[in-house]
Amino acid sequence: MKLAQETPSKNTTEEKTPEKKKTGRKELIKKFPVKCNLEEYATTYDTFTWEDARSEISYFQDGKVNAAYNAVDRHLTDGRKNKVALYSVDAAGQVQKFTFQEIHDAANKMGNALKALGIKKGDRVFVFLPRVPELYIATIAIAKIGAIAGPLFSAFGPDALKDRLQDSEAKIVITNPALKDKLDAIKKDLPDLEHVVIVGADKKKLGKGELSYEDLVTGQSSELTCEKTDPEDPLYLLYTSGTTGKPKGVVHVHADIIGHHMTTKWVLDLRDDDIYWCTADPGWVTGTVYGIFGPWSNGASVVSYEGRFDAASWYKVIDELKVTVWYTAPTALRMLMKAGDDVVYEHSLDSLRHILSVGEPLNPEVVRWGMKVYGLPIHDNWWQTETGMQLIANLPCNPIRPGSMGKPLPGVYAAVVNENGEEVAPGELGKLVVKPGWPSMLRTIWRNEAKYQEYFKIPGWYFSGDNAWKDEDGYFWFVGRADDVINTSGHRVGPFEVESALVEHKAVAEAGVIGKPDKERGEIIKAFVVLANGYTASDELLDDIKEFTKKQLAAHAYPREIEVKASLPKTRSGKIMRRLLKAWELGLPTGDTSSLEDD
Repeated sequence: MKLAQETPSKNTTEEKTPEKKKTGRKELIKKFPVKCNLEEYATTYDTFTWEDARSEISYFQDGKVNAAYNAVDRHLTDGRKNKVALYSVDAAGQVQKFTFQEIHDAANKMGNALKALGIKKGDRVFVFLPRVPELYIATIAIAKIGAIAGPLFSAFGPDALKDRLQDSEAKIVITNPALKDKLDAIKKDLPDLEHVVIVGADKKKLGKGELSYEDLVTGQSSELTCEKTDPEDPLYLLYTSGTTGKPKGVVHVHADIIGHHMTTKWVLDLRDDDIYWCTADPGWVTGTVYGIFGPWSNGASVVSYEGRFDAASWYKVIDELKVTVWYTAPTALRMLMKAGDDVVYEHSLDSLRHILSVGEPLNPEVVRWGMKVYGLPIHDNWWQTETGMQLIANLPCNPIRPGSMGKPLPGVYAAVVNENGEEVAPGELGKLVVKPGWPSMLRTIWRNEAKYQEYFKIPGWYFSGDNAWKDEDGYFWFVGRADDVINTSGHRVGPFEVESALVEHKAVAEAGVIGKPDKERGEIIKAFVVLANGYTASDELLDDIKEFTKKQLAAHAYPREIEVKASLPKTRSGKIMRRLLKAWELGLPTGDTSSLEDD
């Protein structure tokens, strides 16, 4: 199956007339019932406990549970085994369909293959693939055998890969020929890596420790006993960036599936007849939680798209596959807005009933634009890699306040507090915190307990690292990061990672990196560099530094702006004061400079 090519209407002028289409968009809202999975917020919030949610999850004897069993296996006996679980759209528009039965069988074969390679419960297996069917199948397979899945963004460069694979002591990486070159460059630094499994490998070019994915699963049984894991056994390990040091490995467990299931049901509002598209790559937490486990636990049909961003192509996916629920990022929505209204009106989009956004604050003007061109509000929500599930959301049953994060979900108590952990009055700026106890909260930081404890430095609270305020009606409003993490296009990037890549360039002696506000991407990365002796600033040199950094890290993690400085502000201990760089860049007060090296 291939997505149909657009056939222009004979009356193209009328077809593209905004006023005619706007009317149709408004009528679209009336086509769908107002009724939603969470109908009454206040009562549910007051009475719900996470123990109530256990009835929605399938457990084994003795309280054992497996997230992959809940996502796939249980649908073989609840009437969904022949239902399409995955519509996989490749870059050329070709569509493959996989039923829950087919995902089950393919995952079992891969699970058996991994076990034959010696993978045991608790071993780390990383998946370094674009959004192809094998990514989804492998993730389920890893979880089914009790190993720990490690999703990797396909745009990562060698340095980003090395940090994650070294720290996790990964035994296997599943990848493809196009991405394998990045691994080849760092293999010598990965003593724990035993095998590289390659999807679509040229068998004549397989090197030492390299295996063909297709050969590996051929002949394997489609029967596999699902590992009965303890709820606290690790499920996946996802690395996220901080302001200093290397990326940190956030550990999530099989009990997370409770939060995945309930938030998907309430926030995404998925129903049995929905076709659901989460545009996030599973290399990021949204793509793992709400691209795989959450929707499949609810028995929903999921769409994946391998192609690059393009407004017309995205709208074509929605139209041809009749997508009903669409979860994307503010950056994508701003880029769609930039592409213009006409491209929207060239498509029907009448299958859509619910649109959501996550990754960074959603600008109010985008919400208003969405109402104009889609005839539907865009529901923003807030959560983090560490929280493992949505915590605050503009729920379908509540009125949207454009620009707001929404209200805490049932079972979640969020607050804005001062430095002493005391809740502040409505309208007052403070630190955004949450009472621990929700099921999908991170359990530790891989091999770094001290870093984990930092999240609970305010006694009795999980500290998000964000600043916010709450209004009189309980809606939360994001203000900014309390640290230096850069949120660009919905991806969190640690300045240290970028600085480390920059100074590897022969022309860069020192580097300091900040996030600079940007209307389209939320923030862009700006670098301040001191050039090495013998180098002079030029457009050509700066472009070369940008390209070098992009290749080392990822396409989203390079500095879009570079400014050459004679020196960088540093503390007496030698730490670059990014706060000062940002203040100078944005014309803000510099604050305390008593620790400045040259003060």
